[in-house]
Amino acid sequence: MISQGRSKRTATSAKRKTARGKRKYEIGSEPAATHVAETRRKSVKTRGGAQKIKLLQEKIANVTDPSTGKTSAVTIENVTDNEANEHYVRRNILTKGSIIKTELGDARITSRPGQDGVVNAILTK
Repeated sequence: MISQGRSKRTATSAKRKTARGKRKYEIGSEPAATHVAETRRKSVKTRGGAQKIKLLQEKIANVTDPSTGKTSAVTIENVTDNEANEHYVRRNILTKGSIIKTELGDARITSRPGQDGVVNAILTK
């Protein structure tokens, strides 16, 4: 299970003996790994009763042209570059900062699809 919070080691790097299991607020979650396909979303409850929409698959992006300021929904063809992880390009995984090929041209994703539930992008030159 993915963990957030308590360290397994002390300040002097001695290994801590666990006196208890993980608490609900210490448990993390699996990454969404949003990829290019028919739209699939997942609703997740967060701390405080709010909800996050995790985007599991998406084929449409809201692309903004900075010269005109117009935004339009276009189809994502594939991922051409991803600075977060070079293997994401081959698997067509969408993350913030990845470059996607669209009908209008290449665009850089500015939203966080796995957390925001939407793909927003801006055209690059």
